[in-house]
Amino acid sequence: MDRVDATEHFAQHAQGDLPSLLVLIIDINPIPWTTNPLSTALPFNTALSNLLLFLNAHLAFSHTNKVAVIAAAAPRGGGAKILYPAAELPTDTKGRPQSRPPQPAPQPGEPNKYRPFKDLEEGVLAGLGKVLASVNEEDDGTDRTVVSETRIAGALTLALAYINRLAGAGADNLGQTLTKGTGTTEAGTMQSRILVVSVAGDVASEYVPVMNCVFAAQKKHIPIDVCKVAGNSVFLQQAADATGGVYMKLDAPNGFLQYLMMAYLPDPAARQHLVLPTQANVDFRAACFCHKKVVDVGYVCSICLSIFCTVPPDNICMTCQTKLAHTVGGMVVRKKKKKKAGTATGSGAGTPTVGTPRP
Repeated sequence: MDRVDATEHFAQHAQGDLPSLLVLIIDINPIPWTTNPLSTALPFNTALSNLLLFLNAHLAFSHTNKVAVIAAAAPRGGGAKILYPAAELPTDTKGRPQSRPPQPAPQPGEPNKYRPFKDLEEGVLAGLGKVLASVNEEDDGTDRTVVSETRIAGALTLALAYINRLAGAGADNLGQTLTKGTGTTEAGTMQSRILVVSVAGDVASEYVPVMNCVFAAQKKHIPIDVCKVAGNSVFLQQAADATGGVYMKLDAPNGFLQYLMMAYLPDPAARQHLVLPTQANVDFRAACFCHKKVVDVGYVCSICLSIFCTVPPDNICMTCQTKLAHTVGGMVVRKKKKKKAGTATGSGAGTPTVGTPRP
């Protein structure tokens, strides 16, 4: 009877079920969401409902899966804020946790709903309400100009910091042992990835912070997926390409949920068995360090690799203060070398001639 015991079979199957962390970054800038044709094809309320369904599907794969939601807004909107999970207990000057103020009694909801689904939906909606309320409080009516650019670098930094924080806990080592390109991890680890839902364009002044986040994610083997609902982004294209993520610009925003389920739901371990959408052409343009604008052709410092759209003043690099070579029309002027005696071509004196000797 001991030979038919299947305990080892079930134990091995359980070890292969690795937990996964999904950090979702939502662009909540109101200008692109309320501008046609996006406001008609995909209103923000519909997009938020589709995102909650997508996150619930991720949690349904395994009870060990985790989710974090970060809101990315314009500078006037408060920058990046964590919507879910909720903030922990506040601490005093010595780092000791303080008591939490009394919370109102929970309202009776759907008793048959899966508890993680309910906690996620209530947490995201409550956090989003707090962010929008803080924006309304900061708006005193004096400045009615709204910047349509979203600071995505702060949200990426917050996502990487959250992943690193969970990795420092000890038990959940997120992304540090992930083999590049294979999606395999060692036993007892967790896979992590970042999904950016963007509707705004790039901010040229954030080129360096975004690239720093991309290099950090690339070092930890954390893929950055990008779902571009509207517009286009040069920096996010490079982020997805460098980290092995998926970049998609939606042609039909009304099928937003289908894009999420088909392209972004599989984790890195499952993607090696699937044919995922790829980028045919990646825009590798960079932003200059002098005027913070995206350039096609520029000048690069040979020491620190800083990019400039024009020749720096006095040919001195603004970053490392290195004296650069004088340039004329983009060409480096080199000094002409003096010809040594006896190396000139022709039949002059001192130069042997090659030919048939005469009789």
